[in-house]
Amino acid sequence: MKTIFITMLLAMQMLHTATAQSVKTASAPQAKTANGLVEGVTESSGVRSFKGIPFAAPPVGSLRWREPQPVKNWQGIRKTNKFGPRAMQNAVFGDMGFRSDGMSEDCLYLNVWTPAKSATEKLPVLVYFYGGGFIAGDGSEGRYDGESMATKGIVSLTVNYRLGVFGFYASEALTKESPHNASGNYGYLDQAAALAWVKQNIAAFGGDPNRVTIAGESAGSLSVSALMASPLSKNLFSAAIGESGSVLGTLPPVQLTQAEQAGAKFNEQLGKKTLAEMRAIPAEELLKATAGSGVPRFSSAVDGYFFPEAPLKIFQEGKQSQVPLLAGWNTEEMNFRMVLGKEEPNLENYKKAVQKLYGEQADKILKEYSASSDAEVEQVATDLAGDRFIGFGTWKWIDLQSKTGGDKPVYRYLYGRPRPAMSAEIGNVTANLAGGVSKSTEASKAPLPKGAVHSAEIEYAMGNLSHNKVYAWTPDDHKVSATMQDYFVNFIKKGDPNGKGLPQWTAVKKDANAAYMYLDVNSSLKTEKHRGRYILLEEIAGKN
Repeated sequence: MKTIFITMLLAMQMLHTATAQSVKTASAPQAKTANGLVEGVTESSGVRSFKGIPFAAPPVGSLRWREPQPVKNWQGIRKTNKFGPRAMQNAVFGDMGFRSDGMSEDCLYLNVWTPAKSATEKLPVLVYFYGGGFIAGDGSEGRYDGESMATKGIVSLTVNYRLGVFGFYASEALTKESPHNASGNYGYLDQAAALAWVKQNIAAFGGDPNRVTIAGESAGSLSVSALMASPLSKNLFSAAIGESGSVLGTLPPVQLTQAEQAGAKFNEQLGKKTLAEMRAIPAEELLKATAGSGVPRFSSAVDGYFFPEAPLKIFQEGKQSQVPLLAGWNTEEMNFRMVLGKEEPNLENYKKAVQKLYGEQADKILKEYSASSDAEVEQVATDLAGDRFIGFGTWKWIDLQSKTGGDKPVYRYLYGRPRPAMSAEIGNVTANLAGGVSKSTEASKAPLPKGAVHSAEIEYAMGNLSHNKVYAWTPDDHKVSATMQDYFVNFIKKGDPNGKGLPQWTAVKKDANAAYMYLDVNSSLKTEKHRGRYILLEEIAGKN
């Protein structure tokens, strides 16, 4: 009798376990893509996430330095419950917290967060491209996480793309091999392929393929401007958001011959003569070689394919995608030390530094970026450093889009919220330029930035302060985040950031002192007072 009872008890336990597993499996969200069925997970918020979905074939072996190729179909259910590998990259920036499944040349994956309960909801879509100077970054970083945006009724995606030598190496051999007679720009081509995937598949996740907003910060913002310029991505998105940067001023593409020459120099440094030899180099070895001294930068190129002409010419002639644009930059994109070096911020040193940087144009710069006392030098040098780095290029994009973007509105912002002090729990560290941290002695700790540094706004805009444990966020920080995210959400949903409870945001009018939203604890609409600065920088850029 005792044996029968134990047997029955074990059988009931097994049945209960099997039933629980069946319920768990049945409740896992699924979506049918063009390549096969994917299965994700339901987050505690109710948002359904699908991580590590391939949007192109692994760019390895003979596919290294090829335009992205189609994904092979799969049978059965593909589990998409963890991030794919991040692109090959050296450890460069301290603020990148990866959740990726390691690092691999096989990196072309995207991630989807959706609030939709069916494939018929046609919700607006956000596709976010990470920053990192085209040499680092990943769609798994917590600051870009799409769950918060999804809780606002948006299908949100992050996308991986090839970086550095893997994403932007060009050579004569590659150009000859290409059916488009082009080489380089593989990272940009990955982004365009991801948008094509979205167009074909996003309805399966409850998204509207005709309401797709592309967005990004730094290199991601440059990417958004590049995708607006390229005919390959036309009609694949309906609106654009750029946070700090555009290819009209920062890291613009070089001529293809110049990119090929950089590739030839790299071949010579490696002692390789043929494309077959270059493709045979193990990914880790190739990556390591790029960290050596004297290695050329792998720039994007006017290749006649992704970029049929220089992006500046495309925007000047109104050939770019005619879509609503929301873009801006931060108040301390670069520190005044990038102008003054180690010299004290006073009038004499500032004048000498500007003369060294601008030569015969120095007097004009000193007039537009004027300081009347030693006390004013630090701020005006900060402004100049930020504009030289990324502010001017962002302004140029906004200005040109307002002139040649048809009747589509352009909204400009300036983000001014400085990050708070670091959390006491993280120990004795100091902040780096990109927002990361490094070990520090108390004596060497730098003072807190007075403005919003480069990349500071990302967690605020995406509603992801909780993903960054480095800083001791305050109620004011959460207020700024709520305001900025609401503006972004409204823009993604209807191409206009305005909404109930928010300060009115007026679109830019061409050839005028632009209205812009100053984003901080008390956000407000302001009018540009320094248009002359950008006109001058434009004039100087045209002479170089």
